[in-house]
Formats: sequence, structure tokens, C-alpha cells
Amino acid sequence: MTKQLHKRFTTNQVKALLEKYEAKGVKLPYILNILGISKRRFFKLLKSYREDKNNFSICYKRSNPNNKIDKNIEENIIAELKIEKGLIDLNDNPIKDYNYSYIKDRLKEKYNSKVSLPTIIDRAKKCGFYIDKPKRKAHDREVVTNYAGELIQHDSSHHKFSPYADKKWYLITSIDDCSRYLLYYNLVEMETSWAHIAALEDVALIYGLAYSYYFDSHSIFRFVQGRDSFWRKHYKVTDDADPQVKQILLELGIKVIYALSPQARGKVERPYRWLQDRMVRTCAREGVEKITDGLKVLKAEADRYNFHQVHSTTGEVPYYRLKRLTREGKSLFREFSLPVPYVSTKDVFALRDSRIVNPYRKISFNKLKFPISGAPIREKVNLRIVPDVESGMAEIRLWYKDNLIGIQKVKNEDINLPNFK
Repeated sequence: MTKQLHKRFTTNQVKALLEKYEAKGVKLPYILNILGISKRRFFKLLKSYREDKNNFSICYKRSNPNNKIDKNIEENIIAELKIEKGLIDLNDNPIKDYNYSYIKDRLKEKYNSKVSLPTIIDRAKKCGFYIDKPKRKAHDREVVTNYAGELIQHDSSHHKFSPYADKKWYLITSIDDCSRYLLYYNLVEMETSWAHIAALEDVALIYGLAYSYYFDSHSIFRFVQGRDSFWRKHYKVTDDADPQVKQILLELGIKVIYALSPQARGKVERPYRWLQDRMVRTCAREGVEKITDGLKVLKAEADRYNFHQVHSTTGEVPYYRLKRLTREGKSLFREFSLPVPYVSTKDVFALRDSRIVNPYRKISFNKLKFPISGAPIREKVNLRIVPDVESGMAEIRLWYKDNLIGIQKVKNEDINLPNFK
């Protein structure tokens, strides 16, 4: 039964009951039961009836019957919708539909105008800025977690985040599945194993070591025989060779999980679609050309997501949900500590390789030769390679068994970063 009185009774019917109550011909509980209203509502009606019996009415009166809004606000809504259409019409662009929630936030932030979502959608439909959304298939594989740090979704997406940029950028993100908090986010021009290792290090040092990481089957995260292999005689099968990222996680005692179906991969990608969607729209409106300006937009959108937006799934703001879970002891994050025998985080969060000491007590690496002391001839030396993007130099830390036997400095370009998987 609807709660609106005017949809269940006419004014004359209610008026007749009020007249009988006034004449003491019917008791209050009987009237309340018939009308289905509270005492407070009844006495408001009675007061209105007594004040003007001839003009008494229960009909709902709209404060703004024409649903009119300020002319300037109307113009701003249309202007934003036109920008949205321009983005949708671009070829090399991930935007395929309108985001009315984004326009609502945009109007509030840029024009200090508070407009309801239904109003924006109404204007969009009237002016032809509307696309029917196709029905989405339900995902049959979901990752359900109960603790912060139980599973970190890590992924990257490659898009032209601004129509004014001359190239596409990679968005790399790590999100805690339980709290939906973005632990890491960054834009890079080139996707390498090192870019993802930097993300692992950031999360580990700031938040601690997670219980598990969740990836798709990109070659940076997983070796798949027949796709990535140069072992043409099939000496190695899928997962026999561990990529750089996986080696680090296993060394830290972190479980690695892969999305095994398009549906499961969709679980990983949905949070990133939200972020990249808003990124593209804002970069277009701000005229962003350089990745440094794109990073500023990314930070603003990530801050909004983490600290201000109520997540549709959890019903909580991600930051406060993460804090609550931690406070209640529902966190599987472990404090980071250096594994024995390492002496620096550079020995853990590094690109890995190995070389054999030759009879001249040297090793060769990408046409570079390093003298070796502290390791016998024909023995294997492990290399931990740490590039520095700002200085352009990389540090190569040489390990023999449990001993650090030397450190070499080389140019980043000489280690050929893209070759590391």
C-alpha cells in the first residue's frame, strides 16, 4: 500500500472523516486505522481543516511544479553533455557512453551547482544525449574476502587518457579487495616488470605484506608455455618459469593467484574501469597533454575514490572501511621485514638474473663485464638490479650464496629494461 494519502483517498473522503471526528461520531483509533496514518499526521490534517474548511485539500503541492532550474545551470548541464558526446565520438578513446554521475560531480566542483542525477538524466534524454545501456551478464566467478590484505587486485590498463596527449599511457593500480581501498596508483609511459615491482615495494613498505595477489595472465605476471616461451622444445610448461614479479612475491611468502576466465578477469578490471573513465573525462576537460599533468588528475580522482566516495558494493568509504577492518583485527597485512640474508630493500625489490664466473674471474651482462671477487670460477652469481628513473643509473648488487660480494653502477639503457619478464 502506498504511503501517499492523496493517492488512496479523495479530499471529500478525508473531510467527511474529520467532520465525524469533530462531531464525536467516530473515535480516533478507527480513523487512524482507516487512513493508515500516524497521530501526528492526523492532527496536522485536522489543524489544516479547522483553519480553512472550504479550501481544505489533501492534494500534494509541488514547491516547483514546472521543475525549473536556473538558466545558467541548465546551460552548464548541456555544455557538459556536449563535451561527453565529443568524447564518445572520438575513435581512439575508451569512453563509449555518458557518465551522468561524473557530470553531477563536475557541476558541483566547477560551478558550485547542486543538481540531482534524475534532473541531469532528464535533460540528457530530452536533448538527445542518451545511450541505452546493454544488459550486463552476471559474473559466475567472484573473489570473496573477509579481511584487509587477504587479496590485492593488481592490474594495468593501456589507453589514451587524454585526446590532447600524443601517446597512450599505462595506468597501474593495486586495490585491496575487501576494503576496496586503492593502495597504489601510477601512470607510466612504458610498462615493464620494474614498473610493477615499484608498485609491490610501495604497498609492502607502507601497508605491509599481503596474504595474496590477484593478476591476469599477462606475461609480466605469468609464464604461459606456447605464448611467452622461447623454449621451443617445450622444456618448460606453464608456470615452470617464474616472472620477475612472481619471484619477489614468492620470496616474501605471498600467494599468487591468476584470473582463469574472462569473468574472473572482469572482477579485477571493474575498479580500474571506474578510475580510467573519470581520468579520461577530466583530462579532456582540463586539456591535459603531458603525463605529469595526467598524474595530478589521477591523484585527485584516487583521493576522491579513497576518502570521499561511498563504494556501491561495500556501502562504505574505502579509507574508513580499511581503518575499521584494521581496528577490529580483520587484517591479514604483515609487517615487512627483510628476508635473511639480505641487507637492503634493494636486494628484494629488484630485477633478477644470474651469471657464471668465467676463468678470468669476470661475468658478462648485456655486453658489460664486471670483475668478481668473493666467488669461485664456474660458480653462479646472482644479480639484483635496481634502476633509478630520475638519475638514469642502475645499481647491480652481486650476491654469491648468502654474501653481498659487490655493487656495480651502470646506465639504465644498458640493462635493457623491456627484456625483463
